[in-house]
Amino acid sequence: MNDNFYAVIMAGGGGTRLWPLSRQQTPKQMLKLDGERTLFEIAVSRLLGLYPAERILVVTSEHQAAFFQQDQPAIPAENYIIEPSGKDTAAAIGLAAVALQQRDPNAIMAVVTADHYIEREGRFLHVLRAAGQVAEKGFLVTLGIQPTFPSTGFGYIQQGAYLGTFENMVVFKAERFKEKPDQKTAVEFIASEDHSWNSGMFIWQVARILGEIERQMPQLHQVLSAISAAWGGQDHQQVLAAQWEALDKVSIDFGIMEGAQDVAVIPARGLGWSDVGSWNAVFEVLPKDADGNVINCPDHLTRETRNSLVFTSGECQRLVVTLGLEDVVIVDTPDVLMVCQKDHAQNVKAVVDLLREKGKKEYL
Repeated sequence: MNDNFYAVIMAGGGGTRLWPLSRQQTPKQMLKLDGERTLFEIAVSRLLGLYPAERILVVTSEHQAAFFQQDQPAIPAENYIIEPSGKDTAAAIGLAAVALQQRDPNAIMAVVTADHYIEREGRFLHVLRAAGQVAEKGFLVTLGIQPTFPSTGFGYIQQGAYLGTFENMVVFKAERFKEKPDQKTAVEFIASEDHSWNSGMFIWQVARILGEIERQMPQLHQVLSAISAAWGGQDHQQVLAAQWEALDKVSIDFGIMEGAQDVAVIPARGLGWSDVGSWNAVFEVLPKDADGNVINCPDHLTRETRNSLVFTSGECQRLVVTLGLEDVVIVDTPDVLMVCQKDHAQNVKAVVDLLREKGKKEYL
């Protein structure tokens, strides 16, 4: 890997879809879903197979940065880029690009996530190497995921013209980005065989993404220019805080990618990828017992329980007993017990919205 290749881990999200285990103070990337390592630790370990620690940057909040620095001390403290507040992915990626431009104007940055599951890590690094070569040619590269079912929970990328083969990976022009579809449209996307799930991972030259921000998001460009001018100076933090609050929340997909020029997509196959975006997804990726259950609980007794998930937080030590259950999710924490059918697990975010609406902030 070239010396001007960097990885940027997006790790600032609050995480609501794995509530009640995931909270504002302990979002998904801070959880040990396998009982041993946080998702952030897994993400860093994966990248260390390709990038040295000094070329891995992390965009996050001040609170989470303190946790991550203890979790992964190999990453230098100066590689943590602190957002004053969450302004969605366009601003976060723009801030990371400014930080990298200060360090290396020729940098190529791979934007990856802190909270995804990837079973075949070697293949993932192979895809990143290929994407780096495409990015060197001036393309904005997005990693598509080969769909395994007609999901209505992911955005899609339509493949266009063939651009070439890099590291034995086939690369296409990205024809268009499409929002989360209804079921009928998702089935049509799968049948067409020219759509990938949008993974939210990107690889590009820092200069190219900043150029697209200037062209498509002038307000963000103006803010980033002011931050860049103050970078490293005595008033850096004051300028960052003051400028940041003026920004609207805009995703990189909506703000940049839908209208970007020279976008390439690599439809990655066989990664064993999951965004771990629901308790159902956690159930799918973790090992199961003989009855098809995922049990992450220090003290559990069961009879005739099948295809279910029982998960407790580290602080919760009480005995959990399940009898005659099938296809359920049970999540036990010191202050909340959640029980639902697996086919209702996607509605957890609605519960979080209801808690916020009713002012029950102590549970968020």
